[in-house]
Amino acid sequence: MTDNPHKKKKPQSPQKAKSGKKSVTKVGDFELKKRLGKGGMGEVFLAHQISLDRMVALKTLSKELSKKEDFVARFLREARSMAKLDHPNVVKVYAVDSFKGLHFAAIEYIDGKSVQDWLDQQEQFSVADAVHLTIAAAEGLKHAHDLNMVHRDIKPDNVLLTSKGVVKVADFGLAKVLDEDVSMTQSGTGLGTPLYMAPEQARSAKTVDQRSDIYALGATLYHMLTGKLPFSGGTALELIMAKETGKYEPARKVTPGIPERLDLIIDKMMAKDPKHRYSDCGDVIHDLAALGVHSEAPSFINGALPTGVGRSASTTAGVAATTATSRSGAQRSSRADARLSETKQASRTWYVKFTDVNGKAVVEKLSTGRVLKMLAAGMLTAKAKAKLSAEGNYMPLSQFPEFTEAVEKQLTKKTEQFKKDDMKNLYKQVERDEKRRNRWRWLGNKWRGLVGMISLILWIAGILIVVGLAIYFGREVFEYFGQKVKELMN
Repeated sequence: MTDNPHKKKKPQSPQKAKSGKKSVTKVGDFELKKRLGKGGMGEVFLAHQISLDRMVALKTLSKELSKKEDFVARFLREARSMAKLDHPNVVKVYAVDSFKGLHFAAIEYIDGKSVQDWLDQQEQFSVADAVHLTIAAAEGLKHAHDLNMVHRDIKPDNVLLTSKGVVKVADFGLAKVLDEDVSMTQSGTGLGTPLYMAPEQARSAKTVDQRSDIYALGATLYHMLTGKLPFSGGTALELIMAKETGKYEPARKVTPGIPERLDLIIDKMMAKDPKHRYSDCGDVIHDLAALGVHSEAPSFINGALPTGVGRSASTTAGVAATTATSRSGAQRSSRADARLSETKQASRTWYVKFTDVNGKAVVEKLSTGRVLKMLAAGMLTAKAKAKLSAEGNYMPLSQFPEFTEAVEKQLTKKTEQFKKDDMKNLYKQVERDEKRRNRWRWLGNKWRGLVGMISLILWIAGILIVVGLAIYFGREVFEYFGQKVKELMN
């Protein structure tokens, strides 16, 4: 947390807040346990709400943005709008407040992973699981849309799954209340994720409606079914141009097992023209549920209970009871064996050679678990090396099975971040170029108008001069020709 909620003493860091024995950093009614992440607008902490004795995720506005009144107003306005959402498939907002200059929102803490995390692990989902997740997400979005709220950043990262398999649409931080003043939304902000967002949203984030969410949900469904994105390109510009064509490889061609009707539903969700797209999530839910292919719960989550998406609550209760009873003891045993194996691996000690924050090469003895945590936190990179004994030779961490996945995940995240940064820069460049073209177009129009006006004035002046000369010299000419006629007649 970047802000200081206490005047007399500095607040502890998340790590100290978690391990301190005498004191815990507090923000009003909330005790901070540890930091979960940091984003562009601020930080997110795992916190304990004292009065209601529950764990929450506390989103705080950064110290720099807290100094900007427009950002504070937007943060509070959007948090209060999010608090209106009350649906099983939407992350709830419990409170929004300020404490000694620190602005924060307390939201529901989800003890699970995002769909993107599961895709990284599974690569792609079965038709049953993908349709189940999409229906559940659509039900959460429909609730928001009914309250005139648009998410604007639907993607696998923002669809969460609890440990019981419940789908939760998260991060309505870019949400826009349609019937409120949006003058504080600046051009170029809230564009969402280019890989999933609708073409019209890339052009103007201010004019999007619920159909843009449906497009992004369709792109997410495509990704879950095929393991690929509907649009791609060697550069961000190629990606944007590909989206503008509206042409992509049908999901059924990538994954032949996809039903034809499901493929048509995806096409309608992702129609380039919003007029040809589904206009209501209720229609999406109806058509997906009518296929009868969705599962009762995600099959890749052990212990997941049916949530009854696309069917009545009474039927769901019966299915949930039957499914819970059918879980075998072998499954529990398998999980126990996996935990035992992880414990044994975590107890191994390694000699790790790496470069510390000061740029100095150091060697430390670390357990497997500690190495994994340092990789996740970015304290160790893929350049670090390790060995199991003092006599052995150092080898890159990626050469050891225990660390291969963690290193690859770290590299993937860095690559994705580079791509996101490139896309942000591209959009800024596109916006600057468009503004420059508009300025030159405006100047050109003004210049052509000025030239036209000058030409018109000169043309009218010429006519007036001719008419004036004709009037001035007309009588003399008339008398001259009259005299000549008389001379000829005589």
